[in-house]
Amino acid sequence: MHPTQYHRPASIADAAALASERDEAKFLSGGHTLLPTMKLGLARPSDLIDLGTIAALRGIEANEQRVSVGATTCHSEVADSPLVARFIPALAGLAGSIGDRHVRHRGTIGGSVANNDPSADYPSAVLGLGATVITNRREIGADDFFVSLYETALEQGEMITRIVFPVPLVAAYAKLRSPASRFPITGVFISRSAQGVRVAVTGAGSGGVFRARELEAALSADFRPEALAGLSVDPSELLGDLNGTPEYRANLVLVMARRAMENLGSTKSYK
Repeated sequence: MHPTQYHRPASIADAAALASERDEAKFLSGGHTLLPTMKLGLARPSDLIDLGTIAALRGIEANEQRVSVGATTCHSEVADSPLVARFIPALAGLAGSIGDRHVRHRGTIGGSVANNDPSADYPSAVLGLGATVITNRREIGADDFFVSLYETALEQGEMITRIVFPVPLVAAYAKLRSPASRFPITGVFISRSAQGVRVAVTGAGSGGVFRARELEAALSADFRPEALAGLSVDPSELLGDLNGTPEYRANLVLVMARRAMENLGSTKSYK
């Protein structure tokens, strides 16, 4: 890998100061996206700023209106949280389905969301629930946060500190994952709240996570699995790779959406 300097700041302010002094610095959380891209030479940061020891970035708070998760909270903590299971069971189920036990005890929600990996699970929950991404500078709504493949609205030196999920009336997540990488080939997160129905798709879009507007419209009119019958998904902007063609993923979007609808309100996540 390219030579880099490693830093372990004690506070959010210290981390932000380090980033402001170094134009090519990157924040390190769980490292499951950043470190592999560094090994491949696709990322060459001058400095790595490890956020793992900053206590203010970790932890879960919840009530009837929202679930707030610190950026360096690992997947296993979300999956095992009684608060998350009580208020947004689908979010607990999603976290518990990520990777394997080792990944869940190291990977973090902030790292997953900040990188906008096209095959990451958490972006679908952020977009599917209409969450708010809190940074050290501002608050960013989910619809404005995800820009394109591996690209978000985060600016240089800006770090995610917390993600706030509004508690829906009901929600569910379903995915088909690769048996080799354990990433979702296609995953669909569906929620219904007083603001309406949201359907977010991960693993399938050529530009990363996206909202399936036609499915949202159909489920807004009739919130039942049967409402998805007869719909089709345009494959022209979907991924094609060794795991499946764009047409295959277009069909998977509908299959996973139906499975999610059949699993509303549960912590279970189809895998």
